[in-house]
Amino acid sequence: MKKTNRKLQLALSTAAMLLLIIAVLLTSFQIAVYGDPEYGFYKDLYEKYQVTGELNMELEDVMTVTDYMMAYLIGEEEELSIVTDVDGRKQDFFNEQDRLHMADVRNLFLGGLKLRTVLLILAAVAVLVLFFMKADMRKILSKAYSWALAVFLAALAALGIGFAVDFTACFRIFHEIFFTNDLWMFDPAEDYMIRMLPEGFFFDMVIRIVLIFLGFLLAVRVLLWVWKGVSEKFKNSNETR
Repeated sequence: MKKTNRKLQLALSTAAMLLLIIAVLLTSFQIAVYGDPEYGFYKDLYEKYQVTGELNMELEDVMTVTDYMMAYLIGEEEELSIVTDVDGRKQDFFNEQDRLHMADVRNLFLGGLKLRTVLLILAAVAVLVLFFMKADMRKILSKAYSWALAVFLAALAALGIGFAVDFTACFRIFHEIFFTNDLWMFDPAEDYMIRMLPEGFFFDMVIRIVLIFLGFLLAVRVLLWVWKGVSEKFKNSNETR
């Protein structure tokens, strides 16, 4: 009976840690995209990929468009439309295809933030159940995190290898999975947005997300180690009294 109970506790704690890891990934995505309110990372990439030359725009105007687009994606603007100087004339930077595609992107992004909240609530409920089951939290959560992390990092490594081998193919597959239309297929000759956001931009953004995510994972690992170590030291100190 005790063995069955321990297995149940390990399964429940591993599920909780896996939910936490996915929530951390979604948070890493949000920080990578919105962590810099001045969008300095975007500016660096625009200069790296010579976006201003491709658009025949001033960098200041590109940053104004970026600020508006990011406000739209997080729900602060209702319509994706901004008039600016682009390609030698004053016009709306975005076309109808941009608006339809970015509406899908906004729904996906905001849906991801809602999903993160649900995952954190479920993880908290699982931990609460473990508490009422009188599980040894400091030990089981640390062990469960290792199991969950191993599974998730294996999947992440496989995904990373795929992107490194053929980023374009993986980028296409990603869109085919998460979008039910082909509005993400832009023609650089006619669409300004894809000139502003070339493939290299997304590659560098993926690297940024991964680095932030790994930093979070390491921080959680260290916190669990410290908690376990301090708890055991406190327990041993009480036993020797």
